Amino acid sequence: MTQLPQSTDRKMGLVIDLDTCVGCHACVISCKGWNTENYGAPLSDQDAYGSDPSGTFLNRVHSFEVQPTPCQSNPAPEAQLIHFPKSCLHCEDAPCVTVCPTGASYKRVEDGIVLVNESDCIGCGLCAWSCPYGARELDQAEGVMKKCTLCVDRIYNENLEEVDRVPTCVRTCPAGARHFGDLGDPNSDVSQLVAERGGMDLMPEMGTKPVNKYLPPRPKDTIEEQIDILAPLLAPIAEEPQGFLGWLDKALDKLPGGNA
Repeated sequence: MTQLPQSTDRKMGLVIDLDTCVGCHACVISCKGWNTENYGAPLSDQDAYGSDPSGTFLNRVHSFEVQPTPCQSNPAPEAQLIHFPKSCLHCEDAPCVTVCPTGASYKRVEDGIVLVNESDCIGCGLCAWSCPYGARELDQAEGVMKKCTLCVDRIYNENLEEVDRVPTCVRTCPAGARHFGDLGDPNSDVSQLVAERGGMDLMPEMGTKPVNKYLPPRPKDTIEEQIDILAPLLAPIAEEPQGFLGWLDKALDKLPGGNA
């Protein structure tokens, strides 16, 4: 069985904002693409264009309709649609690591990232059974267990621009709902974001101490005034035509039938 490190130098992980995620699945597609073309064995698909397609994904987005708890200020809150991305949480007390019979699953001391050494993986599935989050998937074509690596081949790649040295799901998210950093550093941007927004663990009762955090959604029906995102584009730029358009407007007024 694999032993977990007593402590790690850093705790690299994700902070996912459930209030901002729009469920577009851009993170899912970019994750599939990057991890199929780069790190480790490709993420295979079975019967991709048939009647019963299946495949290996390291990141999935589930959507739920939830009913907020009534309170004195809002006794009848409206139901909300919540999009819930899920991938490996890189737990401090990761049961997937300690049950691995070959040592293929391990947690890195330098950054706390949980990885799988695919050359040692026998595909027994013990790690998947022990994970309370369902974050591991057995690749049917390769016969090895696959999981989120936090794009370890990107975040330390000095051949990439600094802005690209983040997990591909973070780089791709159009809504800015995903954040990456050292959650072991209380002064990091992600740690401060968790503190400000009341970031929470997923299923803390399992005792796995997940590094990844979720920012809770905020009630949508408490906004006093609805914001029209197109309003700035629809507002007139100037009350009176100026420049060439101003000259053209005056010239047209002087033509027969004009207002001049």
